Amino acid sequence: MELSRCVRAGSRLLLVALFVLISVALHGARGEPAQAAPSGATAAPQKPPEGAAAPSNATPADPSLQKSLTEKAIDRAKLLAKSASDIFSRVPCLPPKGDAASIGSLPHVAKKLAAGAPAVIIAFGSSSTLGTGASAPEFTYPNRLAAQLRWYYPTANITIINAGVGGEDAPEMMKRLQSSVIDARPDLVIWQVGTNAVLRNLDPAETAKLVEEGVARIQAADSDVVLVDPQYSPRVTEHGESAGRIVTLLKKIAMLRHVGIFPRFQVMRDWHEKQALPIESFVISDGLHMNDWGYACFAQLLGDDIIKSVGQIKLGNSVPAEVRTYRPM
Repeated sequence: MELSRCVRAGSRLLLVALFVLISVALHGARGEPAQAAPSGATAAPQKPPEGAAAPSNATPADPSLQKSLTEKAIDRAKLLAKSASDIFSRVPCLPPKGDAASIGSLPHVAKKLAAGAPAVIIAFGSSSTLGTGASAPEFTYPNRLAAQLRWYYPTANITIINAGVGGEDAPEMMKRLQSSVIDARPDLVIWQVGTNAVLRNLDPAETAKLVEEGVARIQAADSDVVLVDPQYSPRVTEHGESAGRIVTLLKKIAMLRHVGIFPRFQVMRDWHEKQALPIESFVISDGLHMNDWGYACFAQLLGDDIIKSVGQIKLGNSVPAEVRTYRPM
């Protein structure tokens, strides 16, 4: 009798214990009750059950859906500009030491940007304009430049057209100058030329003659021009004499035609010889094309010169086109 009472009591205790354990398990599965948000904080909104009607004052989940296209473009430009600054946090982009030829005055595009008016810029050239070596399209120099200028001039509708075709030089570019450049009525043409002439052993004098003819046609269409000479990279510098002649001739054309020139060869040589950057820190493994950092720094320095020209317009000054002393910002 005594034993049976003990068994029944033990069974009841076991059932109570099981009930407690099941309750705890169920409570844990449901999760802890929501705690009050700290003073001043906003509690996270709870997701309504499936099929429940949204409150009448609900706002769209993505506020950017209500933004205008212009605001979205500005936000995108800021993101790209930030990606450039992120790259420079690893290796800073420094202007060359000493004096170098600069882009000078850009009256057409500078007036547009200073007034916040729509501006069209065409990047004309070969593979380093197209962006060979960049890890993604947004890291090409035209896209980097677009991000920088849109960040500085958010009210201007800036269009930068990438008209780069790999493998081309002056003879091929002249065949499409009208359709790819002049017909678009740009305010500024950035013409990168000469690298493939060096690699293909073309006559530098013939290349210069074609470039001068092209510059005259672009000017006749009321567009500013900036010439960009070859890159300083192993594949180019192994043709040192030819590269040197091309660089010299392009500089002379800029002086004679009163257009700008960005001295890419000198700037990149400065990176290596004066700033002690290894070649592989700005040139990819093919020994020719720039990498993301190289394109970003090139675009940054080029953009700085354009911004400087706009600043002169805003101050009521017009830098004489024949004055081309590179004075870093």
